[in-house]
Amino acid sequence: MEQFGGIIFSQQELAKLQTPCYVVNKTQLERNLQLLQYVQKQADCKILLAFKGFAMWSFAPLVRKYLPGTSASSVNEAKLGRDLYGGELHVYAPAYSDEDMLQHIELADHIVFNSTSQIKRFKSQLSKNPQIKFGIRVNPEHSETDTPIYDPSGKYSRLGTTLENLKNNIEDLNGLSGLHFHNLCELNVDALERTLAVIEEKFGFLFDRLSWINFGGGHHITRPDYDVDRLIQLIKDFKNKYQLDVYLEPGEAIALNTGVLVTTVEDVLYNEMNIVILDTSATAHMPDVLEMPYRPYIQGADEPNVKAHTYKLGGITCLAGDTVGDYSFDSELKVGSRLIFGDMAHYTMVKNTTFNGVRLPSIYIYDQHLGTCRLVKQFTYEDYKNRLS
Repeated sequence: MEQFGGIIFSQQELAKLQTPCYVVNKTQLERNLQLLQYVQKQADCKILLAFKGFAMWSFAPLVRKYLPGTSASSVNEAKLGRDLYGGELHVYAPAYSDEDMLQHIELADHIVFNSTSQIKRFKSQLSKNPQIKFGIRVNPEHSETDTPIYDPSGKYSRLGTTLENLKNNIEDLNGLSGLHFHNLCELNVDALERTLAVIEEKFGFLFDRLSWINFGGGHHITRPDYDVDRLIQLIKDFKNKYQLDVYLEPGEAIALNTGVLVTTVEDVLYNEMNIVILDTSATAHMPDVLEMPYRPYIQGADEPNVKAHTYKLGGITCLAGDTVGDYSFDSELKVGSRLIFGDMAHYTMVKNTTFNGVRLPSIYIYDQHLGTCRLVKQFTYEDYKNRLS
């Protein structure tokens, strides 16, 4: 039996799956949503689904049961939120075009601007929908993330308005109702505590004109060691102090530890060490492995040379660096062997590509209560062709 993320398959069931494929555990996803609902109730806050992390709309009815809305960073995401999820729709992007803004005004409830110049540019258009609440994203210039590519508060960051720029353009903030900040990535509540103290110190002078504040994403709330009670108390204390509505919009915490990527060995070769070619790709199907970078968990595998057989795992594309890393296994890998990569629901489907024309992984939903695995999406040549012209 193979077990991963709460999913148990026999080898016979595993062999039925078309690979490469993502398998998302509906039961575990609902557990995550239930925990987020608990935080909302205890802290009197609202948690939004951020599409940038997880946009598998087959689960829209399930998400609607537990979360009050969604967070979008493009017109396409905003349309998805309005069409399938309902509830509140919050929009933020580093910049908006005239065309984008016309559509966002028709779709959104909250629009967050990245700069005072963008507010000035579009303020007259906002009057076309007086129900829209607009806010500004601020840059606390306080880093909690070690990986530069994921640090919105890093040097020369384009994300958010610094205190100096905000004060120099304070006259453009008339009508402002909210503040948004985001500088976390896969972090516990202590990082939020430190950041929130900086936000209060630098931008607290604005709070009396606001009705809401968005703490952004990067909160690993559904991780087993996350201090949920501390988060609840932090939010409650903040709300008691400032009487502001509080939003969080985690992308990863929604689908954390809910999905896997199943792949098949297509070739085994030797070049100073044993090398395996899989039918999946790090660069195309799990890009954060290279961008973060990080070493994904593989069911039954260990560090190199710990178990009897060590292999370098390579992807199916022609990119020289399309490798996952070196792993050891108890048994030899052969053509047809299946490997299971853990925690592959978030920042995979939303970021994958058809580089080299490789087929996108099929998508399955596993229902732990029913013991069923249902194919919900199988990609074809037409999906690749229709992205091009």
